[in-house]
Amino acid sequence: MSATMTALTPCPMFLDGKWIQPNIASTPVFNPSTGEVIAECPAGGAAEVNAAVESAHAAFPAWRDTPPMERARVFFKYRQLVEANFDRLCKCVSREHGKTLVEARGSIFRGLENIEYACGIPSLLMGDTLEIARGVDCETMNQPLGVCVGITPFNFPAMVPLWMFPVALACGNTFILKPSEKVPLTANILVELLHEAGLPKGVLNLVHGGRECVDTLLRHPKVKAISFVGSTPIAKYIYETGTQHGKRVQANGGAKNYIVIMPDADMPKTVEALSTAAFGCAGERCMAGSTALTVGAAADKLLPSLVEAARNIRVGPTDRVAQPDMGPVITAAHRDKVTSLVSSGEKEGAKVICDGRGVKIADAPKGFYVGATIVDHVVDGMNIAKEEVFGPVLNVMRMDDLNMAIELANRSNYGNGAAIFTQNGNAAREFKQRVKAGMVGINVGVPATMAMFPFTGWDESFYGDLHIQGREGVQFFTQQKVVSTRWFGGNVGDVWRK
Repeated sequence: MSATMTALTPCPMFLDGKWIQPNIASTPVFNPSTGEVIAECPAGGAAEVNAAVESAHAAFPAWRDTPPMERARVFFKYRQLVEANFDRLCKCVSREHGKTLVEARGSIFRGLENIEYACGIPSLLMGDTLEIARGVDCETMNQPLGVCVGITPFNFPAMVPLWMFPVALACGNTFILKPSEKVPLTANILVELLHEAGLPKGVLNLVHGGRECVDTLLRHPKVKAISFVGSTPIAKYIYETGTQHGKRVQANGGAKNYIVIMPDADMPKTVEALSTAAFGCAGERCMAGSTALTVGAAADKLLPSLVEAARNIRVGPTDRVAQPDMGPVITAAHRDKVTSLVSSGEKEGAKVICDGRGVKIADAPKGFYVGATIVDHVVDGMNIAKEEVFGPVLNVMRMDDLNMAIELANRSNYGNGAAIFTQNGNAAREFKQRVKAGMVGINVGVPATMAMFPFTGWDESFYGDLHIQGREGVQFFTQQKVVSTRWFGGNVGDVWRK
């Protein structure tokens, strides 16, 4: 810890309606813009998890039996509180993650949309009824599971937790949030505000920790469902371990998203969209457009303007009044991984045409910075072509035709997103029909879905059956009951005379 760093932000856990600062080991939380330690995140283990699960389990029956309209009113109040604390949340996201304030605002707006979606839970939980035979009625009911868990990543400290617990709780479940130990402070604010909105004790618990904490949650017999967002290796582990222990699991992994650029694309608009897709949020998102597949003459039309745009992206600290265009990556180790992958591509024959590896920030020399980087002439089989870089790096791969581009994209083990930029309707239709990805953009660089639609990753980008968000999210957090009813007896009027 820096010798000048004395006032650390508290990072307690929220267990059974109380804030608790356990006297256990901890891990440092950095401000990526400066490299300074700003908090110590407690490394919770079995004791803390067991306390959270027991609290959630005890609170479940009463919360389950609370009418959906009453549960929804809590989230109407929660939405007001999040909006009232919007700037506070944005500053916290920017400070502990490194997003620009513009990016932080955008991510929290997307989280707000999920709260708004949860406010509509009375309609979303409605079942179906039908008379299936003379005197026999059939109805469906959607009922909660019990104790649910959310394990969230560092790259969206507010948005991803808000993908999970508002809908889970509105459906009548209780919930345990385990945020990334790299960005625990925003989660604390989110939980604080929901408690202020009137959520009963024990319905939402917050635990901090690493591997032991996660493993205990995955194996606990009273946990019914696990939601996860993170890297593919961990997503696979979460899914396999959770399902082996009888849990329902939705586990979102990493990605290698391809953006096809046709020669007829509107190049100025394509440059703008591609810059945002590749370099927005410093490339630290699973929907980042990390590889441009330029078809035919598209490369010569695209790259001069794209390189100029990338070189004009101002990189710097995001915890200042004067905001940059792009902030740091999350840690020094991750910065080194990103630059190492760029160097490996260079060694394997690719050409770095815009190099952000050596970026220096005079007033933040210890920050974790990588500038916008473009690597041209990447070919299939290179490490940089196969691995998820998760940084502000765009690969350029040159294709002879659209068919070649689709075939290359479809060889990827991932399947989160894909996009095409073209003015040709037939090319767009061919692409959307054939490309192997769960979310497709046509002249949209980041085809991430809004709250009412599911986040539909495929293949190694997702493990499970029901996706996060939308009606699939409601289905994930509920189980369906079908009731068939027949009544015997004579004239209805006779009942009242007895």
